[in-house]
Amino acid sequence: MELRQLRYYVAIVDHGSLSRAALILHVAQPALTQQIRQLEQELGVQLLHRSAQGVLSTDAGKVFYEHAQAILKQVADARSAVAQSAERPSGSVTLGLPHSISGALALPLLTATREHYPEITLQLTEELTGNLSEQLKSGRVNLAVLFDDGQLGQFSTTPLVEEELQFICRADAKSEQSLTLEQALQATLILPGLQHGVRPRIESVARAAGLSVDKVIEINSIAILKSALLADMGATILPSAPVLDELQRGSLRAYRIHDPAISRTVVLCSSRNIPLTNAASAIGRLVRQVSENLCAEGRWPGATPLPKP
Repeated sequence: MELRQLRYYVAIVDHGSLSRAALILHVAQPALTQQIRQLEQELGVQLLHRSAQGVLSTDAGKVFYEHAQAILKQVADARSAVAQSAERPSGSVTLGLPHSISGALALPLLTATREHYPEITLQLTEELTGNLSEQLKSGRVNLAVLFDDGQLGQFSTTPLVEEELQFICRADAKSEQSLTLEQALQATLILPGLQHGVRPRIESVARAAGLSVDKVIEINSIAILKSALLADMGATILPSAPVLDELQRGSLRAYRIHDPAISRTVVLCSSRNIPLTNAASAIGRLVRQVSENLCAEGRWPGATPLPKP
């Protein structure tokens, strides 16, 4: 198996066509087809379905595509690490952000990167936390912001902030100024799936308090979740950052939770097995700096910076 075969395969999948991939790669189409056939023979599986409309990945091809992407990224990172200077880091860095964090962190981080590291290309990917963990393990992202649920031992971690979770509902729903966790859990709650976002933390705190999370509508999209809140399908338990616009407009309201209060620890993670380039290390330091600044300026509501380890 050769790197060029991986590049060829990824290009074909990305463009959905052998002819378009051949044009982009500057490779004759028969030669491209031969390389993919050799790759399929070596792997012992069919990677692509070919038709008059183009090509699609088989189930095996989809799995191989993810690995091929990760391998090609690590090769590019290795080249960049050798070439770049520690004083003027350059190259491409991919940072994964959960949906519920990107609203607070993404734009300030992009702005700070352009100001401090103009030679670094920062690529942000917004994903569910369970997906980000897998991408970080495989090397498809260099860094990821995750939530410390006690299961991050496979990663190197840097604490960022402690983020308060609140009970959030449509503004015209009646409620006290604050709720106990037991009262909050009596509502129909719109929450992510069990392996994503705030859900593991809510379940953990509820169990410790002898409570259960029973009436749940599972939605793994912040945009759809907000629509469901505005349609009065239920309430949610979230940090305020992802719904800040709606809170400021008055269409949603947030209430503090007590007895017990509930929060989550936000950390920056990297792989223990894949070395960071100078550029990725620089972005890691910048993520922490930007997080501290946002808290100090009140632009990350409900977040408190955590001390350096």
